[in-house]
Amino acid sequence: MALDWTDTISTVAAALSAVAAGGAWWAAQRSSSTARMLTAIERDRRHEDLTPDIRLALTGQFGDRGSITVHLAGPDSLGDLSSVALEIIDDDMDHRLLNPTPSLTQADVDAHVWGPFRFAPGVDGADQLGRRVAPVPLEMGRGRPFAVERTRPGHWMDGVVAEGWQGRYVGLPIRLRITCRRGDQVWVLAREMDNPPIR
Repeated sequence: MALDWTDTISTVAAALSAVAAGGAWWAAQRSSSTARMLTAIERDRRHEDLTPDIRLALTGQFGDRGSITVHLAGPDSLGDLSSVALEIIDDDMDHRLLNPTPSLTQADVDAHVWGPFRFAPGVDGADQLGRRVAPVPLEMGRGRPFAVERTRPGHWMDGVVAEGWQGRYVGLPIRLRITCRRGDQVWVLAREMDNPPIR
């Protein structure tokens, strides 16, 4: 009889040890999950705190040409950016081509910059469409100008549409997407600038 009690006590002790071990494992997993979640929250908060304060200005405007100056104003704790890439964003209109022809394709329409300004093609690393400029580093507290020009009607536009091309953008902003990088951190910013009247 004493032997049965000993077996029972041993079995209960083993079961309690297993439950305790399982509880410890579960608590460790939960603690690890909580730590990962808190680390991710802190990383995201820090990333947001370091969001580049990019200031834009249209400067040196002469007729249909000028410069967009990009200035890194902060935050001070960010330091320099390893690269800043700019892209002109089209207006919000639907530019789907209803009747494509051999002389006018959807690719032609998609390639066109639908807005008041574009980067001067081939200048400051701008692509041939004037939509993007090559990424450049930017120092804290410094700026850099990029040559821009007013957009022109598409080669397929004529008559009233071509003549009134810039008029359609009066009062509408210049829209940009700015991709900033520092090491493996990336920030994508959307910015708008006032479209000055044609002089």
